[in-house]
Amino acid sequence: MLMNKGLRGRKALLTVTAMLALVAGQVCSQEEGQTPTPAVGIIELKAHAVPVMSELPGRIAATRVSEVRARVSGILQERVFEQGSLVQKGDVLYRIDPRLFEVRVASAEAALKKAKAIEANAKQQLERQRTLRERNVVSAVDYDTAAVNLDQADADVASQQAVLDEAKINLGYTEVRAPITGVIGGALATEGTLVTADSTSNLALIQQVDPVYADFTQSAQQLLALKQAVSEGKLDSPAPGQARVELVFDGGKVYSLPGKLLFSNANVDPNTGQVTLRAEFPNPKGDLLPGMYVRVRIEQAVQQAGLTIPQRAVTRTSEGKPQVFVLAADSTAQVRDISLGSSLGSEWVVLSGLKEGEKVIADGVQKVQPGAKVEAEAWKPDAAESSTSIQATK
Repeated sequence: MLMNKGLRGRKALLTVTAMLALVAGQVCSQEEGQTPTPAVGIIELKAHAVPVMSELPGRIAATRVSEVRARVSGILQERVFEQGSLVQKGDVLYRIDPRLFEVRVASAEAALKKAKAIEANAKQQLERQRTLRERNVVSAVDYDTAAVNLDQADADVASQQAVLDEAKINLGYTEVRAPITGVIGGALATEGTLVTADSTSNLALIQQVDPVYADFTQSAQQLLALKQAVSEGKLDSPAPGQARVELVFDGGKVYSLPGKLLFSNANVDPNTGQVTLRAEFPNPKGDLLPGMYVRVRIEQAVQQAGLTIPQRAVTRTSEGKPQVFVLAADSTAQVRDISLGSSLGSEWVVLSGLKEGEKVIADGVQKVQPGAKVEAEAWKPDAAESSTSIQATK
């Protein structure tokens, strides 16, 4: 009986020991599964030409603005154009009552016809006086008088021709035409309105919006610093006509068509300390409207030995300071504080904190702990990121 109890006790003890060993093994295996060495993608930093981009506030402006005005006085009979539509140069916009001007043309034609009849008679008289003078029938005075009369008749014809031409021009002005091609705004006068040639009031406003201007400003000190960096050899100027100019909308979307820089003012605004620059952008679809607020991203210099890193490689502290993980020689991830410049597509320009040849973790950053071991392999960006990066560094 006592032997049976001893055997059962030893069996129970062995069973408990085996269970404890099994549980301990499971716990160890779970702990080992929770802390595997994370696999990360790295990039080796290589210096390359990096454009120095500035993003500046600006507004869209029409390249040409024309105020439509009446050039003769009269009553508006008809508005021909559709408000807000595209009109072509020479299109009829308004019609002024032409009857008075038609009468003036008819009167000038009659006066010209009379002057020509007098001129024809003066020519005949001069020819007659010339013949009689050759026969010594009339005196030289009579001949000279006939010559003067013809000259006066010629002058009268020329004068009446000018009056007729003016009358026809004024008749043509009864059709108010578009002076330029562009988008016309709302009608500022209606049928039945009396318009005058010397009035300062507009009948409509036409704006040419393809292409458009983007007027933007930059601090004079900032511009001077860039010029000094170029003169000291720290930066290079972009080739003439090669400076890249882009438009950025409020939501961060970049306008699909690039622009070109036209000029920068030689004067500094004494009130703001800003210099005004102007760029031109094509606008075939009319997406850019005069007065629209935009940001202009412009390439103002080139840094020949610059560094860039993928935006996905950057983490930030609670204070918002940028950091990256750098792969150390012992395959550990080390935190590095850096300073960033402007963005280029899917990349950041590095101002300080990194140097050529260092390896930065670009993929798997979320799995990395400072000072922990990692399994590193070369990172290959996806097609979208690769194409964006290539376009940004062109």
